[in-house]
Amino acid sequence: MIIPVTRFAAVCALGAVLAACGAPDTPAAPRKERPAPAGAAPSLPPTLAPGPTGLTPVFKNGPRTRDKTVALTFDADMTADQGPRAAAGEHFDNPRLIATLRRFKVPATVFMTGRWAEEYPQEARSIGRDPLFEVANHSYSHYAFTDDCYGLPTVPEDRMRADVERAYASFKKAGVPRAMPYFRFPGGCYDQRALRTLSTAGVTAVQWDVVSGDAFATDADAVAQDVLDGVRPGSVVVMHCTRSAAPTTERALRTIVPELRKRGFRFVKVSELIGTAAHRP
Repeated sequence: MIIPVTRFAAVCALGAVLAACGAPDTPAAPRKERPAPAGAAPSLPPTLAPGPTGLTPVFKNGPRTRDKTVALTFDADMTADQGPRAAAGEHFDNPRLIATLRRFKVPATVFMTGRWAEEYPQEARSIGRDPLFEVANHSYSHYAFTDDCYGLPTVPEDRMRADVERAYASFKKAGVPRAMPYFRFPGGCYDQRALRTLSTAGVTAVQWDVVSGDAFATDADAVAQDVLDGVRPGSVVVMHCTRSAAPTTERALRTIVPELRKRGFRFVKVSELIGTAAHRP
């Protein structure tokens, strides 16, 4: 679920209403990826080296270079116990937003919860098989990995890694062929204990440096301005795609994308930013 925050506050899917994303109502024709040379092993996604004392590394933004890249990320949140709300007709997806990203040919990284992938397996599969996007981990249950995180229930320390692994299992079951080794903490809340506990999971934790302010927003122009004011080369923007809790995000994208391109920015996935950062001396 999501709570509204300022651009300087940590934001994610929190509170009573969920943010999530989905595939378009009429799926686009599948894009064909160029096959790897015969006998070649698929390349591994870039990750960061472990932090001090082996802690899970944390990535917030790419290098501030003249190569003006920016990564748009979208959290697909659904808690473990919110199936009844979906069954009652609440929409936690936003097909139009995903269609807009496709129409504008904007690469993006979607941080899914495992529970969301279970609720919307066709949408998860459509996103995961589209080379324009990459799917990353946002936990299974969207429970917090620290105490006092926007009122979210807390995952016990001895269940943290299992929660992350359960999400990956849900992606695989839904038909996502290659989920990335990136993890976004629910609520953006983490501490040394959480980083230590996930150190054997092989993931890079991904935060952000630009908050869109799209949670519960009613003014698409204000959301767009928040993003445009905050983006710098290498930025990671956190957004949401849902019809119930972030209803203006798709409209804001129609302003954000052409304006950033006009300013010389190039849209990339988080993996490209991490790869650039990992190879810098």
